[in-house]
Amino acid sequence: MIILSIDSSTPVAGVAVLTEEQILGESMLNTKNTHSEKLLVLVDTLLQELHLTMAEIDAVAVAQGPGSFTGLRIGMATAKGLAQGGGKKLIAVPTLDALAHRMSGVSGLICPILHAKRNEVYTAAYQCSATGQMERLSSYQAVDSELLLTELAQQPEKVCFLGDGVAVYQKLLQERLGDKMWLAPMDQRLPSAAAIGVLALKRALQDDYDDLYGCELIYIRRSEAEIQWEIKHKQKITD
Repeated sequence: MIILSIDSSTPVAGVAVLTEEQILGESMLNTKNTHSEKLLVLVDTLLQELHLTMAEIDAVAVAQGPGSFTGLRIGMATAKGLAQGGGKKLIAVPTLDALAHRMSGVSGLICPILHAKRNEVYTAAYQCSATGQMERLSSYQAVDSELLLTELAQQPEKVCFLGDGVAVYQKLLQERLGDKMWLAPMDQRLPSAAAIGVLALKRALQDDYDDLYGCELIYIRRSEAEIQWEIKHKQKITD
């Protein structure tokens, strides 16, 4: 089983190729939302470096969201195009699950945070079970950063934060939680296509795939463009 995984849910674009035994290769760029220019280049370059072709890939995995609306759409369109064009299976993996997976084995609460603008973060709470499995304790949500930290401050456990929201809210995290919080190491803090691939591989080995045409992204909330469109057209109706 060979999985090609793609992540473009944040400004970081990444691709990876892995099997049941090992990660064959991974490439990532903090591209600042130029995914449309870089993603297929990353895929093509990595496959060439590994002397592989799409014909040898069994399934394509992709970050499902939440995250950057544009980045998610580009990633899903790329994954679906590769899967459909090559007759491959598709597996969509929630971005927050893949982030939390990077902290497998860590005690306490795991809280991935992705910058959602408007002082909000996309987040969910996780905890590693006694068997080493990462368990999600809450729903995926877009929440005000102040409200999130108020709730976490009331929890008895220490909280590990990771995700691109850390860079945005690090000072606030320290002010509100003090020694109750700690940050994931820098090399484990950002989304990883390899982590997407690892979770996808578990599903693939159980023959659990997503419908190529019915698979949808996890947005959680409407985009700013949709909200502004609605406001503008409501004003036109009332004028």
